[in-house]
Amino acid sequence: MLRVEIEREEDGRWIAEIPELPGVVTYGTTKEEAQKNVEMLALRVLADRLEHGETVPQLGGLFVMA
Repeated sequence: MLRVEIEREEDGRWIAEIPELPGVVTYGTTKEEAQKNVEMLALRVLADRLEHGETVPQLGGLFVMA
């Protein structure tokens, strides 16, 4: 699982980041928007890394084999 860290900036915006994925940082006008934005960006980054044969964090909690 990837940990999302969210903080409120002095200007009132919310900033969300995933420390395990450097550069995955987003803003939102609400806490929920910042979280949604960072999750969408993380999925894009992970997909790009997989497509290019790069390493990704363990995703065992994300998918279940049926």
